[in-house]
Amino acid sequence: MSDTPTYSRLDLDERGVAWLTLDRPEIHNAFDDSLIAELNAHLEHLHAAAHRGEVRVVVLGSEGKSFSAGADLGWMKRMVEYDFEGNLADSRKLSALMHGLDTLPCPTLCRMQGAAFGGAVGLAACCDLVVASEKARFCLSEVKIGLSPAVISPYVQRAIGERQMRRYALTAEVIDAPSAQDLGLAHRVVPHDDLDAAVTAMLDTLLAGSPQAQRATKALLADVARDPDSDATREHTCRVIGELRVSEEGQEGLTSFFEKRRPAWTQPSAPEAPASKEQPPRAAEPRS
Repeated sequence: MSDTPTYSRLDLDERGVAWLTLDRPEIHNAFDDSLIAELNAHLEHLHAAAHRGEVRVVVLGSEGKSFSAGADLGWMKRMVEYDFEGNLADSRKLSALMHGLDTLPCPTLCRMQGAAFGGAVGLAACCDLVVASEKARFCLSEVKIGLSPAVISPYVQRAIGERQMRRYALTAEVIDAPSAQDLGLAHRVVPHDDLDAAVTAMLDTLLAGSPQAQRATKALLADVARDPDSDATREHTCRVIGELRVSEEGQEGLTSFFEKRRPAWTQPSAPEAPASKEQPPRAAEPRS
């Protein structure tokens, strides 16, 4: 067991729910190159496990009062010393994190208990569902320090639309939880004390669906978003439903419906390889 400190956790329960948790509450879960490296390693594992059917849902959350304050101040100070190539390499790692979270094959659920600033807004936007406390706040704060929400912009703009993105990326206004729900950043806002119950209810809803159908649907929707109206897309949609109908899970879903019983995938089963509890290797020590 390594004595090297870690800034995140990845746990897998018996239902196939993976809990990916930022664990730096003393600095409001701000992220730096080390945390980004940890999260990228976790996501690499989750992609493989989800494709194997060992992970059904990923819940992204954090410890403490804030969801994430965005970039760590120490990391930002080091950035000042980086040349262009150094900053470009850093940005590519953050981009890999956003892309890895956005493209996970299984459903993803963000549990947001507090403030999300800067890049943390991108983490929320990359998740399929966001359940937020009434205390949650969102802010694209980058322009206030001479930067831009560049890496996260494709995901946040997809969530809230181009017109609203222009407003909030240029003004750095703080968005409260009800406004975030109106914009599409959050799907459900609940009283703070009800947050865990709301996350549990959403998990129960997700786990009632066919894992295979959810993976196929998520991949299909990404394809449709890229090319919504073409002969190729229409043919692709027909093939997806045709393949699902004749698949083992599709047959089980239809049969259980007509037999008025719960489908087999709603019964919990232990995953074959709960190796996700192992911490990934730490990133190299940051440059001074």
